[in-house]
Amino acid sequence: MFDRFVSQMMAPSIQRLARQTRRLGLTANQLTLLGFVLGLLAAFLIAFEAYLAGAVAILASRLLDALDGAVARLTQATDAGGFLDIALDFVFYASIPLAFAVSDPARNALPAAVLLAAFIGTGSSFLAFAVMAAKRGLRNLATPNKSFYFLGGLTEASETLLCFMAMCVWPGLFIELAYGFAALCAITTATRIWWGWKTFQ
Repeated sequence: MFDRFVSQMMAPSIQRLARQTRRLGLTANQLTLLGFVLGLLAAFLIAFEAYLAGAVAILASRLLDALDGAVARLTQATDAGGFLDIALDFVFYASIPLAFAVSDPARNALPAAVLLAAFIGTGSSFLAFAVMAAKRGLRNLATPNKSFYFLGGLTEASETLLCFMAMCVWPGLFIELAYGFAALCAITTATRIWWGWKTFQ
């Protein structure tokens, strides 16, 4: 819901960082992989109840996730790079609820499972729309730099990041946060399915 606003607000800073990063010789794919490794490190830290350290690793991971696309656009964005970015993003997003389940299975396993199921809904509707849009040659003029056309929703990257941060800062509220965010994901899934159905009819 807030992704476009956040992207516009951060764009100048990300562009400056991208130019500096490019001068260091780092490629977009290297940034994607490094961001993914930091995301898995965050999950590892959370699993061992180092929640605040996990939050720092998540923020660093997501900064690199924003930076890789900017670096790619300074050079030559590729389909392979776009594929790698989105595939690893989905693995990262799944790893955080799983890490909370590992940290306290008795309390967190069920809400983590519900949240992961909700992520399947948002992820599948997101990717299914992108596949059909690509088949029809549709493009989103609001986000022309993205690798593919996708639908937004209540729970995009910005909202998910805020939720993960809240879970790390207040791990005792994981159950409430997981169920609440899962409900928002369900709304996102339903609206994407409805809009996709209307679009492709």
